[in-house]
Amino acid sequence: MFKELKVGFLMMVVMTAITGIVYPAVITIIAQGLFRDQANGSLIAVNGQVIGSHLIGQGFSKPEYFHPRPSSAGSGYDATASSGSNLGPTSSKLLNGTIATDDKGKESVGFDGIKTRLVHYCVDNDIPFESSTPLDTFKDAQGILDDLKLVKAFNDAKSPLVFTAKQSIPADALTASASGLDPHISPRNAELQAARVAKARGVSVEQVRQVVAQHTGGRSLGVLGEPYVNVLELNLTLDQKFPRK
Repeated sequence: MFKELKVGFLMMVVMTAITGIVYPAVITIIAQGLFRDQANGSLIAVNGQVIGSHLIGQGFSKPEYFHPRPSSAGSGYDATASSGSNLGPTSSKLLNGTIATDDKGKESVGFDGIKTRLVHYCVDNDIPFESSTPLDTFKDAQGILDDLKLVKAFNDAKSPLVFTAKQSIPADALTASASGLDPHISPRNAELQAARVAKARGVSVEQVRQVVAQHTGGRSLGVLGEPYVNVLELNLTLDQKFPRK
């Protein structure tokens, strides 16, 4: 009996050493030697300070920056709460958005919805549109579009707001990824934002397009996936080449 226990104990010690110490150490050495950037999270550093990762999206809202995909991860692009909206394509919530009311009766936007995102995308990027009600109706005292008013208008059972863009808008401009952390946008999305970014930075659209082209990646192995633009890398290059005056 003790002989069998001894064999079992020695096997446990050997396997613990191999799988708990030797194997992790070997893999760590190989990873740090051959794939250091990937093994450490594909981090991006500026002036010695880490500001993000090639693999995780960040929120950009200023006009001089390219804007990322919408995000449903936490309050947006939260790597600790990675998730999508889990809403189907026919969901009224996904399309029209919802209103949330707190215990004091104060209303706020619970979920903005694709239609509200479309309004902002068209207005921000000067894309022609048609609206059944003038958008000035939904602006606050400072002339800023009020999302609460927009969501209510889209959910109006009797006379819902009808808003239509006069050109095709790429899906990634209006929908979140399954992770909520997608660092990329489509080249078409970047193309539609280029004029806004160029105007805000005081440069030509062609200059901005050249930077976009430099940061456009192709399909993996030539056939997998779709061409993409990394938003954080693109915006960092723009700050270096064309700092806002």
